[in-house]
Amino acid sequence: MKALKTLLGAALALSIASGGARAQQVLFWSTQARPVEETQKMRDEVLKGFDGAVDYQVAETGPWLTRLQAELQAGTGTIGVLGGLHGDFSNVGANFVDLSGVDVGGVKVNEAYKKLGMLGTGEQKYLPWMQATYLMAANKQALQYLPQGVDLNTITYDQLIEWSKNIAEKTGSPKFGFPAGPKGLKHRFFEGFLYPSYTGSMVTKFRSPEAEIAWNKFKELWQYTNPNSTNYAFMQEPLLTGDVWVAFDHVARLADAFNKKPDEFVAFPAPAGPAGRGFMPVVAGVAIPKTSPDIDKAKALVAYMLKPETQIATLKATNFFPVVDVKLPDDMPASVKAFGPAITTMTGAPDALPALLPMGLGDLDGKFNQVYTDSFERIVLGGEDVHGVLGEEATALKGLIDQAKAPCWAPDKPSVGACPVEKIHQRGRPVFVPLRAPRPAPTWPQHRKGHHHAWQGSALSVADAGDLVPLHLLPLPLRAGRFRGGDPRRRLHPR
Repeated sequence: MKALKTLLGAALALSIASGGARAQQVLFWSTQARPVEETQKMRDEVLKGFDGAVDYQVAETGPWLTRLQAELQAGTGTIGVLGGLHGDFSNVGANFVDLSGVDVGGVKVNEAYKKLGMLGTGEQKYLPWMQATYLMAANKQALQYLPQGVDLNTITYDQLIEWSKNIAEKTGSPKFGFPAGPKGLKHRFFEGFLYPSYTGSMVTKFRSPEAEIAWNKFKELWQYTNPNSTNYAFMQEPLLTGDVWVAFDHVARLADAFNKKPDEFVAFPAPAGPAGRGFMPVVAGVAIPKTSPDIDKAKALVAYMLKPETQIATLKATNFFPVVDVKLPDDMPASVKAFGPAITTMTGAPDALPALLPMGLGDLDGKFNQVYTDSFERIVLGGEDVHGVLGEEATALKGLIDQAKAPCWAPDKPSVGACPVEKIHQRGRPVFVPLRAPRPAPTWPQHRKGHHHAWQGSALSVADAGDLVPLHLLPLPLRAGRFRGGDPRRRLHPR
């Protein structure tokens, strides 16, 4: 019995000790730096200088928000500090600690981003942490095919299409690359670049005549796009292999190409359209929920993230740029040296038109993005009528916005209440594609397993038991979990 009591006492002491260790550790719950390499660098390189233990954990927006809301509802929790994008915070900011009094040691923080962090209130709901955007990148071999007189720093969509056409015709294969794979950030291009550049809007003019022009322009560009783009998630890889010579992507997903072969690539701003040079600044911030178990320790971590040396370490680890005034050292990666001037040129251009990440949508954010992805797949890959598709998808978009009661964000003008989606413009009468409209079966050539065949601009993977299969016997391409049978208009989840 004495031995048993001793054993139980030891176990209790160990439990208390381990519980104390956990209590001293700050849980940094973040939607950012999710790739495994970046997560590890955050732990090993960025946070190692903090005076205390930090448990840096990442999650996609949905699980991230679910856990946060569960702790807020319970009135207690384990999350010490939150890391997320501006849009991640917009619906839950009322539950954050005011960070106005956090001592950042005299560091000058970007004022525009600080104002964003107030979320329309009189309190500092979050402090900016890091920033990034998306850029264009090109192999220097492609420069010889630039249309005469084109300056990369002021390139337009029409010029990009002509350039891509020149490359395809001169080299014998399409070499424009686009992250259209399942994990690619294609939706951000349509939301923050193509739509603003042609419509000056992201939501209100979703189905406008200008939006139709934008989609038709992208269909032109798709003719000269590497068909393997439907598999691409990170454009740095096809740039390095030479499969792609010109590409668009997030700076963090281009960095490896510049770092491994710095003399082979150039970075330049996103193209401009009739309404301006649309671009999407990605602003991430740090916040403290009111349920944080140690608010003082959490504030110390927030201040640490804004120290100049921490900002530089974050840049090296994630390719997200500082939000404070800091002199970058000479030993920065080649990608940083290439991206910095391109970002400055793009954001400071006379026709610059910033488009914020979607906000106010809460857990509907993913469905919002899916509207743009669905539009791309139906219009560009499926060859459906632009006018009809935009009419249908606008109905889904309006339903999401109304459900979330999300006011407009830039570049759309501020709204009172849910951001409006303009009614479909008249082209004779409103046109909607029937959900079960018949579709003629294409005549397919024979095609080897695992290869791709371009049909109406799409790249279709063949997964058949045989090595050689006549494609006309296969169903039309399926989008996982969204279609059944061979007709993409027959939806599993009707909206």
